Amino acid sequence: MEFNLADLFEIVADTCPDRTALIAGDVRLTYRELDERANRVAHHLHATGVEVGDYVAVLSWNRAEWVEAQHGIYKARCAVVNVNYRYVAEELRYILQNSEATGIVFERSFAPMVAEVAPDCPRLASFTVIDDGSADDASAAAITALGAVDYEAALAAASPSREGLHPRSPDDLYLLYTGGTTGMPKGVMWRSEDIFFAALGGGGYGQTPITTPEELGERVAPDERAMVSIVCAPMMHGGGQWVSFATFFGGGTVILTTTHHFDGDAVWRIAARERANTIMVVGDAMARPLAEALDRLPADLDISSVFVIGSGGSILSPSIKDDLRAKLPNVLVNDSFGASETGAAGAVQDAGGPSLGARFTVNAQMNVLGEDDLPVTPGSGVVGMLARRGHIPLGYWRDEEKTAATFRVGPDGVRWVIPGDFATIESDGTIVMLGRGSVCIQSGGEKIFPEEVESACKAHPAVFDAVVVGVPDERFIERVAAIVKFRDDVPAPSLDELQEFCRTKIAGYKVPRELHVVDVVPRTPVGKPDYRLAKRIALGEV
Repeated sequence: MEFNLADLFEIVADTCPDRTALIAGDVRLTYRELDERANRVAHHLHATGVEVGDYVAVLSWNRAEWVEAQHGIYKARCAVVNVNYRYVAEELRYILQNSEATGIVFERSFAPMVAEVAPDCPRLASFTVIDDGSADDASAAAITALGAVDYEAALAAASPSREGLHPRSPDDLYLLYTGGTTGMPKGVMWRSEDIFFAALGGGGYGQTPITTPEELGERVAPDERAMVSIVCAPMMHGGGQWVSFATFFGGGTVILTTTHHFDGDAVWRIAARERANTIMVVGDAMARPLAEALDRLPADLDISSVFVIGSGGSILSPSIKDDLRAKLPNVLVNDSFGASETGAAGAVQDAGGPSLGARFTVNAQMNVLGEDDLPVTPGSGVVGMLARRGHIPLGYWRDEEKTAATFRVGPDGVRWVIPGDFATIESDGTIVMLGRGSVCIQSGGEKIFPEEVESACKAHPAVFDAVVVGVPDERFIERVAAIVKFRDDVPAPSLDELQEFCRTKIAGYKVPRELHVVDVVPRTPVGKPDYRLAKRIALGEV
């Protein structure tokens, strides 16, 4: 056995084969069943010409087949290409061409788009279609044109055995396409061993990392202590994948939310029915409706099994944390920090408030580097760039320029990944996150980080959601513009009133100078701010 994602999952599956591994809608699979179905996926892919080392795309909403396909692709010694289900044809074409994918597993409703771009992707030859209940002539014609194989038929014809699959390596790739805040998505390349220790628990969060793969079986919790985790993030997002893997590697049960729109009420009903212990969300876009749904729950709905609500990929606003904690005093509400390039990097400390930025306790591999690519002195107040060493990615797929800029070797010989976040480090090792440089607003010689202004805006009782961008200004280069959705049940403040409120939270030069009221604040499918669309709104282009 190696520190390989497929090998590690098989260790757990052999340790607790009859335990429930996955719940997705009406589908329930034990570890044995999930393992066997993933084996079938692997055999099917090889039978359709997909070779070891190839990339296979998955284009689907959250469902059991996403997880089956993911594990099957790794069992085949291939890498998953995560495709955003909100992509249009141009974006799908880019991902398939850039990744040089040789296969794609997709839902039936996406068939016309896949058929549209397939002729421009010469390496793409294996097509497997999941029946999502849609039935229209366009999809049927597209499936016929592609020669796509029905997913269930493909699995039925393939072997459930591990026999015949190739021996694996810790160097087998884990690929994660990250949209970021600017530019086209980039494929972050990790070795299996590195992503396991950097983002998937390394054998258990809060425990000493395992030293041999076989130790993972010894750490599988007994039935009565196995974790049950609701994963609200899409599987096409790193957060969804990482929490799922970490849960699987502990022998827990992963529950996927499978609705196409986030439903806080439904999440609580699932938590009560399945006796869930943890709920993973992505920022305010999920946490706020989850908190508001608590006011509507029947008095007899027992959610006492839940003891953690965690957010990854986007920091929760203080007001939403306070609301959840007030309503659920026995539940730990926390943020974790991570990025596609750094893995799981740390957890938030709540002290300080928005004017001080988000404060994180981090692992020993994280630090803040100065302009010389050396760690700054803790407590010096020097603003530098967040960086990680140790288990880090190989680089960006097919992008030597960005790889050279982001993955650097310092003068002391240490290799770092520097994804672009400004930060400072306190004397106690706490890191204060200031914001992503690519969306930093330059105004009158000052750097303004949108996250800080957004947090101040969202603390106003009338603000439901907000995103902040910089727009051109003749005098100051840029000025702050806030794109805001107000609550329906309270009077909306004017720009002057919002500014007055924000001045109690942040310095005056950071206060929004423009207010754009919208029905829906632009966010990505995983709840992160869509700064490109927000800027277009602020400029009146949409």
